[in-house]
Amino acid sequence: MFKEILIAVDLGQDASWRKALPFAVEMARNFSAKLHVMTVVPDSGFHYVSQFFPAGYEERMIAEAETTLHEFVGKHVSAGIKVQHIVAHGSIYREIVSAAREIGADAVVMASHTPDLTDVVIGPNAERVLHHVKCSVFVIRE
Repeated sequence: MFKEILIAVDLGQDASWRKALPFAVEMARNFSAKLHVMTVVPDSGFHYVSQFFPAGYEERMIAEAETTLHEFVGKHVSAGIKVQHIVAHGSIYREIVSAAREIGADAVVMASHTPDLTDVVIGPNAERVLHHVKCSVFVIRE
């Protein structure tokens, strides 16, 4: 049923993967699917903000994220699961939506925390992804 499963993780937040990753791994195992493990390095925002960072800062952050993601997958994804590592840079939900479209994902797995007032006004990334992809989205509550 599922052949291309995308899971988005924040490498600095265990809550973004602690329950969601085992779910995604089990899905990949059960369906003999490829698991695309993704992390997004947020951009520094507006141009006037980025000028305060050292030259090459974002490139170093992306390179570090790639190394960390490979280590993370090696530690947390069981052998025998076909995996693709994806490191994106930009708006979190936009990059997840873009990656889902690009790889032809038929399922996206994300963790979501208990909503608070900020989420009502701004909207969490999981909700935004849910509204912008055409595939199934599994939101795993932390």
